[in-house]
Amino acid sequence: MIDSPASPTDTEVAAVAALAGAEVVRARYGRRHSRIDKGAGDFATDADVGAEEAILDIIRTARPEDAVHGEEGGRRGAADAVREWLVDPLCGTLNYATGSQLVAVNVALRNGPAAVADPFSGEVFLTDGETAWVRYGADGDGDAYGQAFGPVALRRPVGEEQLAPTADTRLVDVNLDPPFPGAPAFRAVDLLAHPGFVERFRPRVVSTTLALAWVAAGRRAAYVTDGGDLSGSVHFAAGIALCRAAGCVVTGVDGAPVGPDGRGLVVAADAETHGLLMSLIRGRGRSA
Repeated sequence: MIDSPASPTDTEVAAVAALAGAEVVRARYGRRHSRIDKGAGDFATDADVGAEEAILDIIRTARPEDAVHGEEGGRRGAADAVREWLVDPLCGTLNYATGSQLVAVNVALRNGPAAVADPFSGEVFLTDGETAWVRYGADGDGDAYGQAFGPVALRRPVGEEQLAPTADTRLVDVNLDPPFPGAPAFRAVDLLAHPGFVERFRPRVVSTTLALAWVAAGRRAAYVTDGGDLSGSVHFAAGIALCRAAGCVVTGVDGAPVGPDGRGLVVAADAETHGLLMSLIRGRGRSA
């Protein structure tokens, strides 16, 4: 909970909400989960629903006049609400249901602060819209930033550090989850098979937007996914906000700005990496 005599900032609300959801995800890990079928092979679990309710409780308490658009519950709140929060309570549900810990909890105020929490490392990646940083552990009193848990928390003292993107790892995460609206002009699998890509980068395939936070933190050189306009997506809004605030280059797969007419995402640690990826996507720079 937010336990402060002063009104919390939107960044604090995002952080507390994301960590509240992360605590539900972590607590229910390894159990047998009920499933809610969404069709086309997609589903939610009781952990998704429970995490979203925990997030909603925080936002409703701190910002009762705001609307919330959650992946599981849809849009809630006044129809004429000026502000809207975008919530993905468990990004990587299939991973989670099969026992993998590669998941994220995303909370973002549309066009404002955002938080991405890793339930199993104890980290929460934050942006106030201008700067971006990662907070790990707690202050020892169980404050609004949660408890220290997971392998990263065990290795690190309580604290935070500014996110610093770098392409040094050469690791590029590519999202291969359907649908593929850009095909045949753009197919992520074609990028992975491009000779120029494998010469210059080390590909990774993920199914969670946690990888966007990794680009902002310098743990990945870039992230690529197909799609339409992802700027208002409950899955991607928080990660996009983090990467922009950290100084990453963020465009669609066509090189255009992310927005209503956008197509997917290419998020890179620097302009050189972004330019190289765009040349590969457009078919230039192919090896003989």
